[in-house]
Amino acid sequence: MTETLNIPPRWRAFIRRGSAMVWLSGAALALSLLMMVGLVGYIAAKGLGFFWPSSIVQVQTSEGPILGEISAQEKAHGTDPAKTQFRVCNRDLFGQDYRWVPSADIQDPQRPADAVLVERLENGPFIGFIQDGSSGETLVLRAVDGQTLEIPRKHIVRIVPSNALGVFGKSRVYASRLWEFVAGDPRESNTEGGVFPAIFGTVMMVLLMSIAVVPLGVVAALFLREYARQGWVIRALRIAVNNLAGVPSIVFGIFGLGFFIYTVGGTLDQIFFSQKLPTPTFGTGGILWASLTLALLTVPVVIVSTEEALSAVPRSQREASLALGATKWQTIWNVVLPGALPGILTGLVLAMARGAGEVAPLMLTGVVKLAPSMPLDASFPFLHLDRKFMHLGFHIYDVGFQSPNSEAAKPMVFMTTLLLLLIVLLLNLAALRLRSRLRARVGGSSF
Repeated sequence: MTETLNIPPRWRAFIRRGSAMVWLSGAALALSLLMMVGLVGYIAAKGLGFFWPSSIVQVQTSEGPILGEISAQEKAHGTDPAKTQFRVCNRDLFGQDYRWVPSADIQDPQRPADAVLVERLENGPFIGFIQDGSSGETLVLRAVDGQTLEIPRKHIVRIVPSNALGVFGKSRVYASRLWEFVAGDPRESNTEGGVFPAIFGTVMMVLLMSIAVVPLGVVAALFLREYARQGWVIRALRIAVNNLAGVPSIVFGIFGLGFFIYTVGGTLDQIFFSQKLPTPTFGTGGILWASLTLALLTVPVVIVSTEEALSAVPRSQREASLALGATKWQTIWNVVLPGALPGILTGLVLAMARGAGEVAPLMLTGVVKLAPSMPLDASFPFLHLDRKFMHLGFHIYDVGFQSPNSEAAKPMVFMTTLLLLLIVLLLNLAALRLRSRLRARVGGSSF
């Protein structure tokens, strides 16, 4: 075939050796990595850049003065003129956080040194000037149009004089905002404040899911590989397990709602919490049912990985153990499972990555927009598996698609997405580190 195409001998040898496929595979891998780095970099730039204090600009327009941060600019397209977007804040005075202005209408841009951005617990930030700060309990602020507003000091999170700050001062504000995002509670319909309850709920749900999915998947894989008589029934079961991995996640959510919540949870309420009925205890969504639902969702991954790891344990090790008088179970417990542990942990890593990013099943089994209390606290019995919880994935969906203020929610969407990626990465690195230590200690499969 290659001769009929008049390909030079050097290239024919290059193709026969398979070098072309090697280079093609390398190029595809490089392109994939570049796309991944570009995606994560774009998310990080959009999210992390929001916390840096921007200059407060005052301009004159035909509709009056505008004071705010320049948040976006659009070039002219056809008959549409170039436009500039200002983050004007002052929602309680102006009714909107952002405002588009034709760029040609902007005149006399200035950066007033006394302009401040006041972050509040309610009604979003305020951009303007401090008119009277002599009172110990309140602060009088003045907007660019002359309107005044009196704010209790206990409702103020921080005051940022952006135009008067140097690099060091802006860095302190940046660090303060970033820490608030990681360790604080949400406010203003989750568009401001922090996401700590969502971080805690995500990590706790993944850990509970892992505790449930590993024993279930390992026991199932042990039966299929070590005990079951191989035949058409077992082949059908393996096909079913593989197909189960392709079932849409919302189907698992419906199953969790019907079986775990209504059936199991309702039965527990009837037996143990009848005095609280009709208010359900376990007969409603909670972190326990969400974790078990995701365990069923990810168990095919653990079963397949565990089976591969079990089959990779050398047969000679099994025969040596049996020859020394050990029973089959003793051989599995002391020889096979330790050798297969790295492969089992590989399945756990894949399950954690899959489960941490799922949202649809959680919407039916326990996740909420704002949880009044977390599943783990200082009150007895400390671990409250019946409580609803917040999740970073659902937080992204809620802020990005259900927020009444979509423009203000964009930075929170990017930051929450970046945080979810980092949490999944850290959980996976922890599991990979444990797998490496086990592999170095006991050897075993390379999966």
